[in-house]
Amino acid sequence: MGFAPCIGLEVHVELDTESKMFCQCRNEFGAEPNSRCCPVCLGLPGSLPVPNRKAVEYVIRTGLALDCQVAERCRFARKNYFYPDLPKNFQISQYEEPLTYGGHLDLQVNGQPTRIRIRRAHLEEDTGKNIHLPDGRSLVDYNRCGIPLMEIVTEPDFTSPEECRVYLTELRAIFRCIGVSTANMEEGVMRAEPTVNLIDRETGEATPMVEIKNLNSIKSVHDAVAYEIRRQYRCLETGEEMFQETRLWDEQLGQTATMRRKETADDYMYFPEPDLVPLAPEREWVEEIRASLPEMPAALRKRLVDEYGLPGYDAEVITADRDTAVYFEQTVEAGADPKAASNWLMGDVMGYLNEQSLEIADLKVTPEKLAELLALIESNTISGKIAKDVFVKMAETGHSAQEVVKASYR
Repeated sequence: MGFAPCIGLEVHVELDTESKMFCQCRNEFGAEPNSRCCPVCLGLPGSLPVPNRKAVEYVIRTGLALDCQVAERCRFARKNYFYPDLPKNFQISQYEEPLTYGGHLDLQVNGQPTRIRIRRAHLEEDTGKNIHLPDGRSLVDYNRCGIPLMEIVTEPDFTSPEECRVYLTELRAIFRCIGVSTANMEEGVMRAEPTVNLIDRETGEATPMVEIKNLNSIKSVHDAVAYEIRRQYRCLETGEEMFQETRLWDEQLGQTATMRRKETADDYMYFPEPDLVPLAPEREWVEEIRASLPEMPAALRKRLVDEYGLPGYDAEVITADRDTAVYFEQTVEAGADPKAASNWLMGDVMGYLNEQSLEIADLKVTPEKLAELLALIESNTISGKIAKDVFVKMAETGHSAQEVVKASYR
């Protein structure tokens, strides 16, 4: 058969603003349930939304990083549907007039250049969270209602699960690099929804499109897409009927399962949000945002390989987080060998941070102190094994390598 996978991705990312999208409630993960709510985000009668300027800036920032056009004028729309975690019975989103559109992201997948076209990156609000109990009851936490949510929609340019994996990894690195979101999938900050079908490019014949909802890890996206491709090929071979539908991913069984027949845009009854005026970002403001963008992860990776001679794998790991890349360069500037600094960052440093649930900005071992430690190893003053113990003591106390060695290994 001439059928081949045709995959699109929607990525939802909670933006790292101090307050919610349309009210002054704090945007905070892990707070006591239903303690970050107000009449606006609960949709109580008489409440009116006011847009968060920082959230608008973050979407523009992301759009520019993805080579998108920024709309001269756009507006919000109401997306109507009933679900317990949506107390207003509609979500404020964007439909026909997104804030940014028409971009792309260039990737290297198995050594091959791949371009993924970005249809739009727009702004909306998040919903609450349903908590289903073993006894059949369900609870709702509305803290997440109204958190600024960016949705990035691609064209159906993916042809394999691996391309999806590389795209999401790069996208997450960009979010962190430009400072718009932590993109922590384990906290639900970043979620992905692939749409999968098979198409014969010559005849145009295609299987019905299937959307897989609310995947919260890059591995889940890869595995769910791979399974769905296999399932649809199997259905073609056996003649089993397929439907346009929404499916869920069962991590334990390693398979998708029907959730509901797929809605269309008409089902949501979109119409312009009557309580919000259109947005018209000033060109000067857009150019200021463009000028403030840092070096993108792909360019930074290339520079680390070219300037410091790092292997591509090392550069990829280090640039996954902007602060880690800065820490690396500062360590080298302090005199450390680039490869030695890279090895320590990817090994002992990241291992310690993970064990202690710390960010690299919280580490008491400064780049200069790490460079000093590496110099002691290079000069054979201490062994690599002793250096591991010295590093832990440095991280616990904030003392220099020399101070720890003198106190502990006299």
